[in-house]
Amino acid sequence: MTGTDVPADLPRSSEQHPATRLLRALRPPAGWLVRRRWRVRVHGDDRVPARGGVILAANHVGIIDGPLLAVLAPRPVHALTKLEMFEGRLGGFLRRTGQVPLDRYHPDPGAVRSCLRVLRDGGVVGIFPEGTRGDGELHRFHHGAAYLALVSGAPVVPVTMIGTRPPGGGSNALPERGGAIDVVFGRPWHTTQQPWPRTREQVGATSVLLWGHMLSELDSALSQTRRSLPGPLPAGQSEDDPDTGLVEHRREL
Repeated sequence: MTGTDVPADLPRSSEQHPATRLLRALRPPAGWLVRRRWRVRVHGDDRVPARGGVILAANHVGIIDGPLLAVLAPRPVHALTKLEMFEGRLGGFLRRTGQVPLDRYHPDPGAVRSCLRVLRDGGVVGIFPEGTRGDGELHRFHHGAAYLALVSGAPVVPVTMIGTRPPGGGSNALPERGGAIDVVFGRPWHTTQQPWPRTREQVGATSVLLWGHMLSELDSALSQTRRSLPGPLPAGQSEDDPDTGLVEHRREL
């Protein structure tokens, strides 16, 4: 299905699919480089459907989570990436590799349309529901992943990143050379595609269900790997909480 051939009761997608050629070409050499620096273990990648639109929803621990998701997932990933990253040469590279700029502080219909185009073309969207890097324990959970699932009917595969930031390390800290990184793909989660109009209440209720599933898969991943997350960022290093225009969930600490 093309972006101009969607049902009238669904939001329009972008006219063009984000760039893919360079992303596909770079994945093998980038994966080789990553594995030369760190001991990478990928678990459950067979849980990612081999065909059709898929949403990968990951916890967010370290600065390398996005690149690792794009490189180590079994299929090329177009990840929602904060708009601030799309400056200078890095921004050009991100666009050429098909990553999707996201304004985290205001509603961003352009980012939504780009993601819908990827999903309708049978591609993979990556999203970090916490919105910012942190302890990775899903204390915050924004509604974007649930909204895309409701609109598209695509399954959501939870992804747990472990070891991508050292314990006590700052927001830009990298794991030590030779350190272990585990990327765990969880059980896919499905919801029924909801035609327009989709209410805020429907999105919120769906997001609660997805959040619960991701918390369960997070616990399972930590148990499976016998590892723990790095804990909170040092004082003063947390980013402002983004306001995406949708109310988020918060878990009591």
